[in-house]
Amino acid sequence: MDRDALPALSLAAVPRRRRATLDLAREIEARGFAGIYCASFGDALALCEAIALVTQRIPFGTSIVPIYTRHVADFAQMASFIHEVSGGRFRFGIGVSHAPMLRRFGIEPGKPLADMRTFVSELRAVPRAGELPPIVLATLRKKMIALAGEIGDGIVFANGARSHMPESIAALPPATRKDADFFIGNMIPTCISDDVEAAAAVNRRTLTGYAMMPNYRNYWREAGYVEEMDAVEKALAAGERDRIPTLLSERWLADTTLFGSAARVREGVEAWRDAGVRTPILVPSSAVGNQMTAFQELFAAFA
Repeated sequence: MDRDALPALSLAAVPRRRRATLDLAREIEARGFAGIYCASFGDALALCEAIALVTQRIPFGTSIVPIYTRHVADFAQMASFIHEVSGGRFRFGIGVSHAPMLRRFGIEPGKPLADMRTFVSELRAVPRAGELPPIVLATLRKKMIALAGEIGDGIVFANGARSHMPESIAALPPATRKDADFFIGNMIPTCISDDVEAAAAVNRRTLTGYAMMPNYRNYWREAGYVEEMDAVEKALAAGERDRIPTLLSERWLADTTLFGSAARVREGVEAWRDAGVRTPILVPSSAVGNQMTAFQELFAAFA
């Protein structure tokens, strides 16, 4: 394993900052980072299409798009187009998202494993779409990981627990775990600051919303954070959402995010690789500014 290899970075484009985001993609490539992975915030596929046209070498992909938001034939055509015009640098990251989020858009999800299996099968059967990119499944728990090993070309976690990662990856078939082309990534909330408490507070705010989602609580409970997740559920039942950040332990925060000095974050990236994550994907936030500030802090840390 190359201890000097840079991590990948997460990128999202918000209104009025989209051209600046493409400039940022060019800089990420020029600085030699391992990839660009576009979160479901906004239109990740549109951003990936633009990245395909403004970069030349860097791998990139969605991480992720929910499978319920477009017709499968539309997904196939778009994914194939990006794959072709990028010269094969694109990975199509897909997931079932979260039921509460989907219901806000009037989408009623089905059974995650069955829906994912059907979607991938139908995606590959779309006629005249062209060559499809590698398909990466969003995973948390072991049944979806095993399914990805069966039907996919990679797995990507978001906010995974580092201590639990070897056990999670063990759900893949042995041959798949040994396959260097099988993508294993994790989106890691990251805040770089010498003020460790301030950086930790930023990441805690970032993950508080995730702690309100049942599937994440089930995953973190599986990872050993039973007391924390039980406390969160009791607070939710009592209507005490404001208490949730205080119920998430320092041990949990250090296991699921990266924060603190540049040296500490760099060491954390290597710890994630040691845990089996081949492509750590840093999701930057700043204790003193916006996302653009966060990227500049990250660039300085890995210069």
